Amino acid sequence: MSTIYDFTVKDQKGNDVSLKEYEGKVILVVNTATGCGFTPQYEGLQKLYDTYKDQGFVILDFPCNQFGHQAPGSDEEIHQFCSLKYNASFPQFKKIDVNGDNADPLYKWLKEQKGGILGSNIKWNFSKFLLNRKGEVINRYAPTTTPEKLEEDVVAELKK
Repeated sequence: MSTIYDFTVKDQKGNDVSLKEYEGKVILVVNTATGCGFTPQYEGLQKLYDTYKDQGFVILDFPCNQFGHQAPGSDEEIHQFCSLKYNASFPQFKKIDVNGDNADPLYKWLKEQKGGILGSNIKWNFSKFLLNRKGEVINRYAPTTTPEKLEEDVVAELKK
């Protein structure tokens, strides 16, 4: 598999979603959690999404409970929390594993494309991958990298 468009994931209700649906967009993939110290990044993510969605930018949110069990709720509870507390309106998918034997195939591929400080493993919640309009991973960001700090890279990709 060579691009993100080759993958199918589950939406929060368990339905298949082909990522080909996002072809031609600049994509930010984030593994998230509702009870994490980084959870307030949802505010910055939503602002980034609101600012650039009409220019071909999308954020794909994959809740993950692997780090300190910080996303313990059901997919519906997680969605409600994000919608009500942060007005999150970007696509949110079914809770997944991002590391280990049960890691989602999408995340296995993302980690193969760009290693991080822990090699191929995801360090914590709110790790981020930026993909260009061709569906290729161009950058990986640590959980401490706020949405505001990666805005310049998003804008640069949108101009290409």
